Amino acid sequence: MSTSPDRQSGLATSRAHSARVYDYILGGKDHYPVDAEAGDAMCRHWPALPVHMMENRRFMHRAGRFLAEECGIRQFLDVGTGLPTSPNLHEVVQEVAPESHVVYVDNDPIVLAHARALLQSSPEGATAYVDADMHDPDAILGSQEFQELIDLDRPVGLMVIGIMHFILPPDDHRLVRRLLDPLPSGSYLAMTIGTADFAPEEVNRVAQEYREQGMPFVLRDLPAATSFFDGLEIQEPGVTQVHTWRPGPEQDGVDGRDIAMYGAVARKP
Repeated sequence: MSTSPDRQSGLATSRAHSARVYDYILGGKDHYPVDAEAGDAMCRHWPALPVHMMENRRFMHRAGRFLAEECGIRQFLDVGTGLPTSPNLHEVVQEVAPESHVVYVDNDPIVLAHARALLQSSPEGATAYVDADMHDPDAILGSQEFQELIDLDRPVGLMVIGIMHFILPPDDHRLVRRLLDPLPSGSYLAMTIGTADFAPEEVNRVAQEYREQGMPFVLRDLPAATSFFDGLEIQEPGVTQVHTWRPGPEQDGVDGRDIAMYGAVARKP
């Protein structure tokens, strides 16, 4: 998530944006030359980056399905959703429970434009998009979309996927807790957290490229990643590399050195 003076004219195109770099590396079409240049530089530093990004997204699919299918969650808050790429979270959870509600949050106008067109709910459920920044959780929680779609008397699945490496200390824990605190007992937090534990030289070069492109970036080791779940009931198999969290056939043959992300799901008691 970033800001730019170009937001005044609708789209921030003079600087790379994390959502559009992600789109470019995964073969999407919703990016600008500055995003492609940044993505190419990052992949030169670490050719495994597309594999890593895909496994982060697949974790989101499995975590969302787990929450809908095994935990009975029917409403979700997805912060830092990025550009819509099917299957999106609502498609995953509404396949299990068509009545599910999903509120998406991001702060890039191009994401907003595509979200309005592509994040269409099942007839039984509902989706909404909030144009907001994780650094301002009160804007998210106070939005009309959140208040209309999320019932705080029922558990919520809070999805914080592929964004925490852009949130620097000391604000990181406070921001997550501000989003989690209003949610009732029985809610869940699903997170992925960037790390350099498995390919330190390559991943740190990617991190430096992000910083040079104007995007703050921080990597965390396993204890730091696990600390986000303090006070919560971490679900099996715990805090693991994302491709080893309840893996399916798609994860066969994935090399752990190609994955720089921890992931976990935890229940709020």
